[in-house]
Amino acid sequence: MDFFLSLVSPISEATGIPITVTALLSLFLLGLTGHFIIRRSVQRLGVFADTTDTRWDDVVYYSISPPAEWAMWVCLIFGSLTLFEEAESIRASLLQVADTLLILLVGWLLHRVSTGIEKELLSEHRGPRDSDDRATISAVARLARITVWVLSALMVLQSLGVSVSGLLAFGGIGGIAVGFAAKDMLANFLGGLSIYLDRPFAVGDWIRSPDRSIEGTVEDIGLRVTRIRTFDQRPLYVPNSTFSSVSLENPSRMTNRRIYETIGVRYEDVGRVAKIVSDVQIMLREHEDIAQDRTLIVNFNHMGPSSLDFFVYVFTKTTNWVEYHAIKENVLLRILDIVERNGAEIAFPTHTIHHAPSEPTEQ
Repeated sequence: MDFFLSLVSPISEATGIPITVTALLSLFLLGLTGHFIIRRSVQRLGVFADTTDTRWDDVVYYSISPPAEWAMWVCLIFGSLTLFEEAESIRASLLQVADTLLILLVGWLLHRVSTGIEKELLSEHRGPRDSDDRATISAVARLARITVWVLSALMVLQSLGVSVSGLLAFGGIGGIAVGFAAKDMLANFLGGLSIYLDRPFAVGDWIRSPDRSIEGTVEDIGLRVTRIRTFDQRPLYVPNSTFSSVSLENPSRMTNRRIYETIGVRYEDVGRVAKIVSDVQIMLREHEDIAQDRTLIVNFNHMGPSSLDFFVYVFTKTTNWVEYHAIKENVLLRILDIVERNGAEIAFPTHTIHHAPSEPTEQ
C-alpha cells in the first residue's frame, strides 16, 4: 500500500486534496476499471462456454458471472484498511464490513452454484426425467441453499462480534419453546422432506386417501403443503404432515386396471348358465385389450334370491382412466350380447307371492 500512496502523493500535492481522500478516490476509480475489465472477461468466458460441447462450463459461467464482478470491490475495501491505521474505530468498522461482504459474496456464489447444477440436471437436453428424480433434485438443491445461507448468517454474526456459541446455547433453550410454538410447521417441513426421500407420489400423480377426503392430481410439493387439483378442478392444499398419518393410494403407478363385475341371469335360464360362462371366458381370452398374463376368472358362484350370478374378474392392459372405461363398456356389451345369443335374459329383482285359498264364509 505504501507504493500506492507514493503514486497518488503527487496528485494530492498538486490538487491540495488530502492524501487519504485522494487514495480513496483513486481506489474507487480503480474499482470501476476493475469491475469493467472483470465483466468483459466473464462475458468472453460465457461466449466461449457457448461454443463448447459440454454444458458444465455454462454452469461455471452462470455461477461466477455476478459474484466475480463484485469481488473487486471487496478486495479494494480490504486494501483500503491500511489507509486508516491510525483511526482504529474506522479501521475496525471497515474490517467488519469487508468480512461481512466477503461472507455474503461466497454465500451468493454457492447459492448460484447450487441453482446452476439444479438447472443443468433438470434441463430438457438431458431428455425426459422421472418426476420422482426431478422432485429429489429440487429438494436437495433447495436444502443446500438453505444450509448455505444459515451458515452464512452465523458467520456474519460472528464477524460482527455476536457470540455464536452463546446464540447456539440460547437456541438450545429457546429452541424448545420455538419447537412447541412451531411444531406444526416443523412437522410439515419434515413431512415434505420424507415425501422427497420416500417418493410415495410425485408431481402429476393421481393420489387418494381412503382415510381422508383427499383425491386428485398432485400439482406441487412444497416444503409446507402439497397442492392437489381435485377432479372438479378445485385446488386442495394438504399439510405435508398429514401424509405421515394416513394411508395413501397412488393409482398412477398401477400396472393394470381391474374389471370386477357380477352378472345375474334368470332362474329360467339355469340350463344355459354353463354355456354363457364358457362363451364369456372365450371372449375375454381373445379380447385384445385384456391382459392375458394377469388373473382371468369367469365363474358361476352364487344363487341369489332372484338370479343365478356369475362374476368376471380380469385386468386391462391400460391404466388410463378414460381408456379403461371404454374397454369396460365394450366388455359388458359383449357379455350382454352373449347372454342374448344364448336365449337368456338378465335377471331383475322379483318376488313370488303365493295366495292361500280363501275359506268359504258361512251363511
